[in-house]
Amino acid sequence: MEKRESIIIVGAGVFGLSTALQLAEEGFRSITVLDRSMPPVPDGSSNDISRVIRFDYGDKVYAEMGKEAYDLWNTLPEYADSFHRTPCVWTAQQSGPANLVQSGGSDFIRKTKEILTNMGHEWFVLENVEALKARFPTVTGNPIGAGFEGFYNTSAGWADAGLAIAGLRDRAIRAGVNFVTGPHGQVTGLEKGADGTIKAVKTAEGGRVQGDKFIFATGAWTASLIPSWNSMVATAQIVGFVRLTPDEVKALKDLPIIFNLSTGFFSFPPHEQTGYLKVACHSFGYTLSSPVEGEDVSSPPGRAVSARANFIPEEGRQRLLAGLGEILPQLVSRGFEKTALCWYNETPTGDFVFDYHPEHKNLFIATGGTGHAYKFLPVIGKYIAGAFQRKLSPELLEKWRFHTEHQNLEKDDVFTGAKSRKGGDGSRGGPKRREFTPQERDTLLALSGALAKRTSKI
Repeated sequence: MEKRESIIIVGAGVFGLSTALQLAEEGFRSITVLDRSMPPVPDGSSNDISRVIRFDYGDKVYAEMGKEAYDLWNTLPEYADSFHRTPCVWTAQQSGPANLVQSGGSDFIRKTKEILTNMGHEWFVLENVEALKARFPTVTGNPIGAGFEGFYNTSAGWADAGLAIAGLRDRAIRAGVNFVTGPHGQVTGLEKGADGTIKAVKTAEGGRVQGDKFIFATGAWTASLIPSWNSMVATAQIVGFVRLTPDEVKALKDLPIIFNLSTGFFSFPPHEQTGYLKVACHSFGYTLSSPVEGEDVSSPPGRAVSARANFIPEEGRQRLLAGLGEILPQLVSRGFEKTALCWYNETPTGDFVFDYHPEHKNLFIATGGTGHAYKFLPVIGKYIAGAFQRKLSPELLEKWRFHTEHQNLEKDDVFTGAKSRKGGDGSRGGPKRREFTPQERDTLLALSGALAKRTSKI
């Protein structure tokens, strides 16, 4: 591959920025990143006050990659301000309210402990709720269901997501990467040649950006921009922020990261700078569908915004409050100062997509983060750049290929049916995926519209 070629990267999240920096460090001379906003992008899934950093996986590839990334988070000076080490607790239960609990999680726990053991890494069993509270006395609540099991890993933590993205952006700029943002950087379509090659991308202000090769690291917006053939779906996940007093921040500083694999609920330690306690659900989420070339495609609102909308469905709010009650019941009556939606781009297996688009030989896709990509920030660029240059092992190229075999199947069967993920990798919980109701849709779009902004070219 010629390093003089012009490379256009669309999307300034973890995948896009990491790839831009890696290619620049490998000697590629013309790299331009396009996005609606300068990173950290306000409504991008790579931006927030916290993201989980862990290598607890029921998949050997991601466990080893996660450990590689964790070691860098934990040791490199560029992450010293953004990474915070804390234990990560995994729990599951076998029964509970049907609107909250999807029984399971045991398989994920079993596979993960087995892989950690094979890696020579220590983990610690939690035999019951009493053992959890004895080890982590900041936890004062009780599970909403029966049949508890759990374990924890002390080699884990969380990253200030926006801060780390800002640092990655600055490193890319110093390496010579160019950025175009605002309407000039908001990609709305493709200009194709007769042979299917991409000549340019079209932008919101009516312009075009030419290049030799294009990399779409467009996250949950991907399927609205290119044909995806049922290989990915954008889902919105619920997030809540509880306002703490300074004394509460200090009192809860030793709270671990806690996952309930049966409900999807998880929580972080307090974020000292903002005074927030963040909780969320790693679940099957909500879709926001619109017709795109005759197919219903889920996608986040498309306009550039100054912040994420303060909105989640009411039943989602109740799920978050129920989860909060399991760990810190004293905070439930306080509720959330703000809520938000975090958009995933999901694949049927939970694997990333690092591959060339089947219809466009110079269009490379780096997407499918599926809610677990951020932790790989220190290392993912080399894997994406390796796939881009076809230098990875055949096994990894196969794992991260662009799937076309789902295009004639029902989306529900591909993404939640027994033929697909068998409940995913086992790390999801809670109720099945659903479309936003018309009222929820109208509220979300109205709030997002009120936050819309126009930025100038940078």
